[in-house]
Parts: sequence; C-alpha cells; structure tokens
Amino acid sequence: MRTLLEESFRAAVAAADPLKILPPHLPRPPRGRTYVAAAGKAAASMALAVEQHWPRGAALSGLAITRYAHGLPAQRIRVVEAGHPVPDAAGEAGARELLAGVRALGPDDLLLALVSGGGSSLLSLPAQGVTMDGLKAMTRELLRCGAPIQEINTVRKHLSAIQGGRLAAACRAPVLALIVSDVTGDDPTHIASGPCAPDPTTIDDARAVLRQYGIPAPGPFTETPKPGDALFGQVENRVIATARRSLEAAAALFAAKGFAPTVLGDNITGEASEVAKAMAEQARNARRPSVLISGGECTVTVRGAGGRGGRCGEFLLALALALEGVPNVHAIAADTDGIDGSEDNAGALVSPDTLARAVARGLDARKLLAANDSYAFFSALGDLVVTGPTRTNVNDYRAILLASAP
Repeated sequence: MRTLLEESFRAAVAAADPLKILPPHLPRPPRGRTYVAAAGKAAASMALAVEQHWPRGAALSGLAITRYAHGLPAQRIRVVEAGHPVPDAAGEAGARELLAGVRALGPDDLLLALVSGGGSSLLSLPAQGVTMDGLKAMTRELLRCGAPIQEINTVRKHLSAIQGGRLAAACRAPVLALIVSDVTGDDPTHIASGPCAPDPTTIDDARAVLRQYGIPAPGPFTETPKPGDALFGQVENRVIATARRSLEAAAALFAAKGFAPTVLGDNITGEASEVAKAMAEQARNARRPSVLISGGECTVTVRGAGGRGGRCGEFLLALALALEGVPNVHAIAADTDGIDGSEDNAGALVSPDTLARAVARGLDARKLLAANDSYAFFSALGDLVVTGPTRTNVNDYRAILLASAP
C-alpha cells in the first residue's frame, strides 16, 4: 500500500511537469525578440522547457527566479535562486533586473511570463516607501497566523512594484503568461500575486487583512491595475497546469489497481487538523476497496514556539488520531513542490500501525500535534516522503486508501 501511495503521488506530480506540459502552449516567435520573465518554484523547469523547444534562430533571453536548490542549467535564460516563503535581497535584486528587462521591450517583441507558485515571495520588489525588512517581517507574521494565501497575496500586491498586474503594465510588448496554478480556484490574480493579471482587490481589502491579524503595514499601500483596464488588451493569462488534472491522474492509477477513486475536490482549505477530522469521518463510512483523493491548500495556526513540519504532516498526524481503531487505512499527504512547509520532506505516510509504532518508540502523538511537531513524529517512524524539489507546484496532494479486510 505504501508503494502504491507513493506511486500515486509521482503520477500527480508528473501531470504537472513543465518539461512535458508547457511546450504545446508555446507561441510562434515574434518579429522582434522574446524575453522570458519566470518566477516561482517551477520557474527553472518552465524556462528550460522554453529553451528546449524555441527555434534556434529566434532571439530569446530572460531571467528565471526560483527557490534555493530549485535551479537548473540553462543557456539563454539566466536562472537565479532566492528566498521562499520569506523574501530576501536576492529575490529583490532579481525582480529589479527582471522588471528592467520587461521595460526594455517594444511593440514587435514578446514578453513570455512563466508564473508558478512561490512567485509572490521570489518576485518581491517593494513599492516606493516599503522596505524589504518590513515586507519580510509582515510575511512571517501572516504565515504564522495561518492566513490563507489569497489574503497574503492581497496584501502583497498593494505593497509591490511588480505584482498585481504591474509587470504587464510595465510592458509595451504583447504578453503571454503561462501559469502553473498552486491556488484553489486557479485564478491568475492569486497565483504568484498575479504579476500579469488584473487585480480586483483594493487597498481597503489589504488593510482589512492586516487589521484582522493585528499586523502593522510595512509602508504605504498603492493601487493596482483593475479588470477592464485597456492595458490588458494585449495580455493573455493561460493556466496550463492545475491540481484537478493531477488528482485525475492519480485517480486513474488507483482505478487501474482496483481501488474505486473518489475525488473530494481540488480546492479544500481550512485548518489542517480540522480537515483531517472531517475526512476521517468520510473514510469511516466509505466502501472498500476505495480511495479518497483531494487537493487544495490547508493552513496551520502555529501555537506557542511551534515545532517542525508543514500542513501535510499536520493533516496526517491529526488523521491518524481521528482514525484510531479503524482497520486497514493507509494515507499519504504531500506537497507537489516537494516541500512541506519549510522542511526537507514533501510529506509523510500513515499506515494502520502508525500509532502503535509511535507508542513503542515513546512518541506522544497528541502532544506532538499540539506542538505542531509532525516532522518529529513521522521522522522518528521513518515515514517521511522525501523527493527533493519537483520544480512544479499544484498544491497539496492527499489520498486515503481504504483496503479490504485481510
């Protein structure tokens, strides 16, 4: 069962691999030159896909900003690594260089924007009057409070010189943005804070988010380009990879192995431990053999000093406790980018004997869950899923496998 669960995760990731899915979406080269502006955890693989399939005689250059350890060797597009989920000086410098390249384009050129999850942090260029230190501190606090990514990005867009449609606004050339979605709903305005998408949110919306969590603004807010603005007449935002397609790929695999799949949804949000309780109840009443598959992005509200582990580990630890006594249930939860929170694992696995093995090792599952320390729990059991960077990102993947009685 463990092997099957890990295989299903690989199938979900493969369905969003830019090297496979991006080439069919490439346009014809323009009369002038093409500048690639890439940002996100998939930026390097997306840039490499363009290089591999772009006509050799056509002018191509650009910059890809990705997370540390997510780079790939490219020849015509420069790849730089920067901080995520908290922005840093490398990201600021890269964003400044990228914006300058976009501003140099003319009407006969093309801006090919390659956008993926993580771009909000990696493409950080503070607006006038906002400091990078202030932006970093605000981001840390929003993450700590468990704010949904849409709320975080609403604030970021109004403090940025490049997000919230401002990258497209700085360009005189036609714009094609190819997007790997890591947010529920797949709305381009929320993916990497929508550098090429019109922004329906307002300054008042951004202020309301910070007021809700009691976090001070790091500087003055500025307005963003809105839907209907004429500048978007030469801009296309095209989503080329979604969580739904990855879940369907996993479902097909399970069906071929004799497990009836049910896709619960690709937009499941909420506190990870509470989502786990709700799914445990569904699992108790599900027929067998079957599998419950879901995607989306849960959140974790950090309590006290906090422990180690991300939302996938938190979900699984809460799930194991909620399923105590239910036989023959196996589960996986992993982030398709290969990183659960800020650790070195993509996620973890649960088996019918998880809690029994934990007791044998002296682990208190409830205490570790209360301390948000799922990493320590699954690491001690040898149940972490470690893939390294996948260089794509379509959010979390979860599968609860309900096997027949032995």
